[in-house]
Amino acid sequence: SPIMVDKIFEVVRDVYALGVTIVLVEQNASRALDIAHRAYVLETGRVVLADTGKNLLANPKVKEAYLGG
Repeated sequence: SPIMVDKIFEVVRDVYALGVTIVLVEQNASRALDIAHRAYVLETGRVVLADTGKNLLANPKVKEAYLGG
């Protein structure tokens, strides 16, 4: 449910604010990248892109391939 997803992302932000590193695997790439300090794009098990979440969100290749254009 959207309410539960909102709550989970809120908890992730709160835990991160405490200085805890979090590895997040999420289907909603836009939302995950929006809160990610560092993010990695994997293809067939290999890292093909690594950057801040904000930079990956702004990357035209990422937008086209993973975020629906």
